[in-house]
Amino acid sequence: MKLSIPKSDTDKIFDALKTANLAFQHIYPGDRFDRQPVHTVYGGANLFKAASIKNMNTAALKTLTTNAPNFIDFAKALKLEGHANLPDDNNQKQILEDELRKGKSGKKHPAHLAFTVYHKVIEKLQREAVEDFRIDFEDGFGNRSWQEEDETAEFAAKELAKGMADKTISPFIGIRIKPFTEDLKERGARTLDIFISALLAETNGILPDNFVVMLPKVTIPQQVTALIQLFEILERQNNLPANSLKMEIMVETTQAIMNDEGSNSLMRFIRASKGRCIATHFGTYDYTASCDITAKYQTMAHPVCDFAHHVTRVALGHTGIWLSDGATNVMPVGPHRGENLSAQQLEENKKVVHRAWKMGYDHVRHSLYNGFYQGWDLHPSQLPVRYAAVYTFFLESYEDAAMRLKKFMEQAARATLTGDVFDDAATGQGLLNYFLRALNCGAISEEEALATGLTIEEFRTRSFLKILEGRRK
Repeated sequence: MKLSIPKSDTDKIFDALKTANLAFQHIYPGDRFDRQPVHTVYGGANLFKAASIKNMNTAALKTLTTNAPNFIDFAKALKLEGHANLPDDNNQKQILEDELRKGKSGKKHPAHLAFTVYHKVIEKLQREAVEDFRIDFEDGFGNRSWQEEDETAEFAAKELAKGMADKTISPFIGIRIKPFTEDLKERGARTLDIFISALLAETNGILPDNFVVMLPKVTIPQQVTALIQLFEILERQNNLPANSLKMEIMVETTQAIMNDEGSNSLMRFIRASKGRCIATHFGTYDYTASCDITAKYQTMAHPVCDFAHHVTRVALGHTGIWLSDGATNVMPVGPHRGENLSAQQLEENKKVVHRAWKMGYDHVRHSLYNGFYQGWDLHPSQLPVRYAAVYTFFLESYEDAAMRLKKFMEQAARATLTGDVFDDAATGQGLLNYFLRALNCGAISEEEALATGLTIEEFRTRSFLKILEGRRK
């Protein structure tokens, strides 16, 4: 077959294209396969102690069992599918609980999802209620004297070191310092220095696993650059390996979404971090305030937040940067405190908690719908609905997703084994990611994941292409 274009010309063209393609792949390497926590709990630095996270786990479970002692009460509070047909009578509740626990009706029973979610939430709260925690020196701490913040930074660092030794901290952990605005930059840098120096002195130079520093209210790339320069100095002075310190960025100003040139700022922030930024977190209330939304309507579901979410996702898609939504600021805490409450007081508490639970549940579901698989929590009482929303989201489509992934893998494997081109790897990775997220947070067990036809070893590769390569070999 005769060709009109000389090979020397195509080689020259494709050499130039290769350079451009590789540069693009460097900027957009694709999603990270690491475990992403489903939430970050923010707590004031002045309150942090070595046992704080362990105590939050206990408090979260107590909140659930007090305000929803059975799966039916929980389902009705959150209005889960089929809740209206569940019994109100306590004897009937127990009969249904026993029936589902024995598995007599199988998965086809209308209450099976609610029953499963409730018991998976209990197991999660018993095992690991807090996945990620941020020791907060910003909004959760406030503006205090320099002496008090200095002392708190050193004390919190020593408590974190004790928690590391006692194995009472969360799998992911870090601090949030004050922003690098002109009036607070020195305070933020000083707290960072004191905390890191004191922590490393206590641990003989060892950072916790998955440790990160959150920089809030970022408006210009130079603020990120300043933090990275401080990281470099801290690493040298404390004999840490280069790039040990990682950071996150708070997206909570309109300038983070659109700068003075009318373009998005986020990629500039990421480039300024020199590969150290692993995530962006959305600040619901500061962002809505910056959009002049009045306090009553400053919620995660406001359209201005959706706009910011979509812009953030488009700007950072396939960069490997994790995205986290904000928090619900209505706490599920009843008005009556103490141990010896009357039946009426307990009921009043339960109504308040259920109302706040439902709001939080809807907010988390809204985030998941928009592709944000992480968010903030501010109180132990919010943790049961965090996991209820996440588990329901994954479990309600589990069987369909398992069947789709199994068929997709079979199709891909056949194409690969016969030498055909199979270039729909993004779809395969997307299906795989669904199960990786569900496994990581406890929505499904390893046994349930096997319904996809994949082995646990294949899941652990976290890569659709690596699974195909393994099967081809």
